[in-house]
Amino acid sequence: MSAPQHTSPDASAATPRDAASTSGTKRRSTATDLAQVAVFAALIAALGLPGALYLGGTAVPITFQTLGVMLAGAILGARKGFLSVLLFLALVAAGLPLLSGGRGGISVFVGPSVGYLLGWLLGVALIGWATARLLPTYRILPALLWTALGGIVAVYLVGVPVFAAITGTPLGVAFAGSAIFLPGDLAKVVVTVLVAKGVHRAWPGLIAPRPWPWKRDTAVTRAA
Repeated sequence: MSAPQHTSPDASAATPRDAASTSGTKRRSTATDLAQVAVFAALIAALGLPGALYLGGTAVPITFQTLGVMLAGAILGARKGFLSVLLFLALVAAGLPLLSGGRGGISVFVGPSVGYLLGWLLGVALIGWATARLLPTYRILPALLWTALGGIVAVYLVGVPVFAAITGTPLGVAFAGSAIFLPGDLAKVVVTVLVAKGVHRAWPGLIAPRPWPWKRDTAVTRAA
């Protein structure tokens, strides 16, 4: 006959409390994430209030909303930043006039600027991905480089070819014409990095630091 097994009272008693605590923490975390996504979607919308500026006869306006996209990636990270931009675009598609100049509705997504709007999703994801790997130090020069890659290069790589296809503009001419946006976008990159630097210093933990892929591979090789 086997000896009876005794369960520690402390362990059995702690389990329900631990489960409840974990569940409560997850709910608070989810609520916080949703609030942050909503706040940055609202920020992107608010940055459209000053209106749009059309220069040189271009069909794509110069707006402040790209700044909100960059800030979303640099402050919230890839996942929440992507969701905030996606939520904003969904509201625009639903008909809300949230784009600069009071534009909204499905028609926006068949116009010349649709590629830039879709490029925002790629850009915010890239900025957020890189920011997680720049933390906790978040050095200015690498941050400027990665924010420019996400906020300018990634957006242009989607936006310009789509613009060229819709308008029938030669691709080289379309890329040359996009240079008109560069000074303003570079200024937005600088503002984004300076703001994100201050935010991450004041509220560490908004984005969990991640290792660069090549550094992770090196660590695994050394451990082996």
